[in-house]
Amino acid sequence: MRPPDLRRAVEAARATASGLGLRVDDMRVVHDSDRVALRLLPCEVLARVAPAEQAADSAFEVEVARLLVGAGAPVGGLDPRAEPRVHVRNGFAVSLWTYYEPVGTEIAPDAYADVLTRHHTALRRISLDAPHVTDRVTTALREVTERAPELPSAEREFLIGTLHRLGAALDADRSRDQLLHGEPHSGNLLHTSQGPLLVDLGTCCHGPVEFDLAHAPEEVDAYCEGADRQLILRCRALNWALFSAWRWRADDRMPDRERLRVEGLERVRSALDRCEG
Repeated sequence: MRPPDLRRAVEAARATASGLGLRVDDMRVVHDSDRVALRLLPCEVLARVAPAEQAADSAFEVEVARLLVGAGAPVGGLDPRAEPRVHVRNGFAVSLWTYYEPVGTEIAPDAYADVLTRHHTALRRISLDAPHVTDRVTTALREVTERAPELPSAEREFLIGTLHRLGAALDADRSRDQLLHGEPHSGNLLHTSQGPLLVDLGTCCHGPVEFDLAHAPEEVDAYCEGADRQLILRCRALNWALFSAWRWRADDRMPDRERLRVEGLERVRSALDRCEG
């Protein structure tokens, strides 16, 4: 967020938590992009704060978390001291989550695969109205076409063609579809004292499990029994194409965006070469 917006977001989080009787003497920024995650101290709450126009997205994430905790999924949950809902305050949507102190950075490939397997099992136990992976592709195509003025024309054509082709392939065969996390990359898998936990649940969508597996480090593939290896490769190419589409948006706030724009396109091409090799 821009500094003035971040200051207002911090105050919205502080006021929301304090209004619920939670003590807030200090806070630290855990993550800052289009929305911000704040660690509130000493109450040890993780406040996720988004612009108020994203309140529906925040409410969806809260509902996903509520259902998955009930289904026994390995996920980071909402703070039990607060009602499981989104609080709209001063132009921001605030949700309050349990803060988990990281206990390490490395999660072994077999443990990573186990978390995804247990998560997918829990997802099959719940019913949720969620978008399909191809809806994300449609959004990315719109971003590349309409909101990426700095994207060179040749790269724009390449990204549009890649998104169309890989998205159409997923749309043509939905026989393997189920609810997914949507983005279970290593940044969304925390190593905690309670074991590895998945967070950032608002990306939940329908699609083949291979789409989720393609977000994990490649070493995890060997521990995913029954997965279609070729489909994982295609989904990995699609993931990088989606990543690139977000980075070329005019209003993208990802740190080190210029480098990531170049790297993302290189990753797409490398992943496509492996699919065709």
